[in-house]
Amino acid sequence: MAEPRGSAAVELALVLPLALVVALALLQVGLLTRDALVVAGAAREGAREAAVSVDKARIAEAALRGGGGLSATRTEVAVERTGEVGDPVTVRVAYRAPVLVPFVDWLFPDEVVVASEATMRQETDGPGR
Repeated sequence: MAEPRGSAAVELALVLPLALVVALALLQVGLLTRDALVVAGAAREGAREAAVSVDKARIAEAALRGGGGLSATRTEVAVERTGEVGDPVTVRVAYRAPVLVPFVDWLFPDEVVVASEATMRQETDGPGR
């Protein structure tokens, strides 16, 4: 009966690259999940500012500040306001998250759009009121 000397090393050499790619892909998915949570926080901060202000620049600034360092060039903030005090105001934040982990860029698009929205009740009249 032949001894299986070295077969464990050969099996490791065959399985290790696949295991590393899976681990790196999981890391990238974790980073995208973190970005989704940060974008949700940014939408909440933007909606809170939109509830008390009608200035779109202040709303976008609040969303970026609440986003914990989201890049302003990769982030879009949209405000949807209906009418008067007591009506809802919705802030949508979309962030184009880059793929940062090496060796798995072929598994993901160049950038992944992560979006969230938050709605709060207006405490200030809309524009022109």
